[in-house]
Amino acid sequence: MTASQHRASGAPVSLDFDSSAPLADQAGLASLAREFHAGGYIVLRRFASEAMCAALEDMTRKHLAAAVPPVEFEADLGYPGAPASRQAEGGGTVRRLRQAYGRDEVFRRWASDPHVVATVEALLGEPARLTLAHHNCVMTKHPHFGSQTGWHRDTRYWSFVKPELVTVWLALGDEDERNGVLRVIPGSHQAKLAPEQLDPAEFLIEAHPNSQSLLKGAMPLTLHRGDVLMFDSRLFHAAGRNDAETVKLSVAFAYFGASNRPLAGTRSAEFGSVELPPAAL
Repeated sequence: MTASQHRASGAPVSLDFDSSAPLADQAGLASLAREFHAGGYIVLRRFASEAMCAALEDMTRKHLAAAVPPVEFEADLGYPGAPASRQAEGGGTVRRLRQAYGRDEVFRRWASDPHVVATVEALLGEPARLTLAHHNCVMTKHPHFGSQTGWHRDTRYWSFVKPELVTVWLALGDEDERNGVLRVIPGSHQAKLAPEQLDPAEFLIEAHPNSQSLLKGAMPLTLHRGDVLMFDSRLFHAAGRNDAETVKLSVAFAYFGASNRPLAGTRSAEFGSVELPPAAL
């Protein structure tokens, strides 16, 4: 079954990838780009090597155990299922290890990996830059105290001249219905919404009549260790709580095209960006 047939059948767009192989040729990257722009996302199976996953997980667990700053706590956001306060049971549960790029060389190696850069550049259609704001992190979802994230688009975080950013999400373990798998609405990056379909925090109001047809297309994206999800910042996605017994770990970086830029004075511009060397094919 081709990737296009997967999408038409309602299955996730999913392609196998050998991280030890040479970079994909231009035709292969162009095919990925077509799938990405049609559905708003692609899933690349076994995209990261076991050695890379092991190194990232090891460093993540060390920083998580010591809550090495800067971190974001579940209690500070108050999403459904989060502890009521830092003083409540589970109040010290970390949601996100922020500023991953500056934490250790292993994160920098992954963020600038030639396979990653070549694919992102194909999706953006131009040289890529890595933003050091917001999605420059390790996302964690803990049992019992990990919260639920409602339907949203990542454009709620970004203040760029153009909204076309690509998030690269690497699973460091299984991500499924038990532990808060990401759910997406294929094609929703092109959806036109009425202003009243979003709440003040720009989460989708599910009860709104116009949201019902959109939500009918929602689907989980089950991932395994080393799988990578790349998605458009305008794609609607959500995640449930972690009902398993182990923490879920995912590394997330976001990229934008060289012709794009963050708006001055916004948090998207606060930490700058990294200009990445083009990946030679």
